[in-house]
Amino acid sequence: MQSKNNNIIVFDLETQLSFDDVGGRDNFRALKVSVLGAYSYKTNEYLMFEERELSKFEELLAAKPLLVGFNSRKFDCEVLQPYMRMNLAKLPQLDILEEIVKAVGHRVKLESVAQATLGSGKSGSGLDALRYWREGAIDMLKKYCLDDVKVTRQVYEYGAAHGELLFTSKYGTANSRAVVNWKVEHPDVEEESHKQMSMF
Repeated sequence: MQSKNNNIIVFDLETQLSFDDVGGRDNFRALKVSVLGAYSYKTNEYLMFEERELSKFEELLAAKPLLVGFNSRKFDCEVLQPYMRMNLAKLPQLDILEEIVKAVGHRVKLESVAQATLGSGKSGSGLDALRYWREGAIDMLKKYCLDDVKVTRQVYEYGAAHGELLFTSKYGTANSRAVVNWKVEHPDVEEESHKQMSMF
């Protein structure tokens, strides 16, 4: 059986509308995707999809990759689901924000984690992304989205290598620490190794 060790996709998406536009923070599926950026460990390349191209992203999901994102389970997947025939919740996922919340008990922003952990932050904010969309600045929107994917990938790999992530504290100048526990591998890889061990 071929190893699934590189069957991992880091992704992030931007929306066409804000929560104010759709009547509140519960209407994720009305936000609509403007662009979706991804990094495939299998092909070692960054990918970009506009709304009309999301069926191509769904083709990548047929291999049931591990989806890695930041607040991806409750935001990105909810926004993306109306475009997909498959149930995204059934795919293996690692939501970095969820892992941080488990460790420290509260939410933090990707910008906070990136600044403290990597020494550099995001290239802008979600408000910038909405403005790019409304102004038709699609190239700038795509660059912003892929920059977020790159930051998320770096945070994911740092957590795997060091067993921790740092974030800036609201209550002082010192950085805070979140202990995390993951590897840069598909969860089925570990299951396969256990099955192999049980044969002997």
